[in-house]
Amino acid sequence: MTNNLVNKTEKDFESIKHVDENGVEFWYARELMTMLEYSKWGNFVKVIDKAKESCKNSNINIFEHFADVGKTIKMPKGAEKVIDDFKLSRYACYLIAQNGDSRKKAIALAQTYFAVQTRKQEITRQEYEQLSEDDKRLYTRRNVKDKNKYLFNTAKLAGVKNYGKFNNYGYRGLYNGETAKDIANRKGISEKEDILDYMSSTELAANLFRITQTDEVLKNKNIHNEDDACITHHNVGQAVRQTIKRIGGTMPENLPTPSKSAKQIEQEKQNELKESDKKKLK
Repeated sequence: MTNNLVNKTEKDFESIKHVDENGVEFWYARELMTMLEYSKWGNFVKVIDKAKESCKNSNINIFEHFADVGKTIKMPKGAEKVIDDFKLSRYACYLIAQNGDSRKKAIALAQTYFAVQTRKQEITRQEYEQLSEDDKRLYTRRNVKDKNKYLFNTAKLAGVKNYGKFNNYGYRGLYNGETAKDIANRKGISEKEDILDYMSSTELAANLFRITQTDEVLKNKNIHNEDDACITHHNVGQAVRQTIKRIGGTMPENLPTPSKSAKQIEQEKQNELKESDKKKLK
């Protein structure tokens, strides 16, 4: 592929990308279908089903990457109709491209684009260890945002309506009784700021473990009421705390609070990148 074609491909697929309230990227299947030159939803669903099977065979949770959603479209005379759709992760788009009709030029372009972009989102353990503390924080913070999205979806299915209460049960388990407000006060930050933005990479990693394991337990135990979901979150938080204690780690409340938020660091890096681009243009 020429550079012009590569750039056009990236712009095309980025143009239909969406970002949810947690900063997580996703694509709608109906929009991706058009970009991949499929005209019939029924045919495209068959490709999605193959992609789901590939996901399942890799022992990856299908629902984390293929979320069923209904989409309202306008009909003649002011009527509306709800049609099936999927919210797809970048990895789901990659699997769809891999299972699509390889004779289509758009599929070939998508396979390359999503393969490259999916790889950019992942790093090896060795690569992670070579990152600076700031970069480790940003990488782990993005993972926490992503996994929190799935946890809240799972919690909703488990009957949770008060997400603040549900969140605090997890924090209280991990932080020896501290709520999100208590943690914010101890860190000396405003309640309006996100405490996760003021955590070191080690503290974020402990919370990431709490989040992913709570999500797993809620699903495995098939929980369907808010009280049980909250207790589960608390128990998982406590279990993570006991694990840290058993291996001789530092309790999360005793870890230092970074002077800059993750948002500040991200903004600084974006500004540095812009300045670098300006210098290259001169």
